[in-house]
Amino acid sequence: MRSVAVIDYGMGNLRSVLKAWEAAGAKSRLVSSPSDIDDNDVLVFPGQGAIVDTMKLLKDTGFDSAIRSWIKDEKPFFGICLGLQALFEYSEEGGHSECLGVFKGSVKKFDVPREFKVPHMGWDDVSFKPNEKLLRGISVSGEQFYFVHSYCVHTPESDIVFGTSEYGGMEFVSAILRGKLMACQFHPEKSQSKGLQLYKNFLGYV
Repeated sequence: MRSVAVIDYGMGNLRSVLKAWEAAGAKSRLVSSPSDIDDNDVLVFPGQGAIVDTMKLLKDTGFDSAIRSWIKDEKPFFGICLGLQALFEYSEEGGHSECLGVFKGSVKKFDVPREFKVPHMGWDDVSFKPNEKLLRGISVSGEQFYFVHSYCVHTPESDIVFGTSEYGGMEFVSAILRGKLMACQFHPEKSQSKGLQLYKNFLGYV
């Protein structure tokens, strides 16, 4: 059984994330300090809330440098929602908020027609790049996952883009993949069977 370490940096209800990984076949636990992480873990960053507060808490706990080092060492990592956005250089939220800078790119608020509400909330399609292991039991296009966000990723690193979605006529990055790192804008733990299947597939993939 693979061990999953879910980062608890002081924000959000993480119970649903823990339970979803357990349902996918992992042994999951919360870690509140980088020293609690084991080298054999899958490190999960379930972001929730505002990026400014999140980055402050990551710095205060030392998770900012720990996450960068973990990813640099090519260890298994899964980011969720804000856990995707925080991997880029900066976010427009809160003005110009510095993020982790793992990848080139920025996080910008949705620029959509007024009839489309922001935050983008609810079920939406994701179009994935083909990947036999990660998408076992999941269609390349037309599958729906659950979203709750007002900001989305823009990146020139097209090679890391694994999934895209559309809202209000605007296409946005909904998943990235590089080596043993995956991060998604949607919430697999709220996406019923397909979300759990994605977690299960990732455990097998890494």
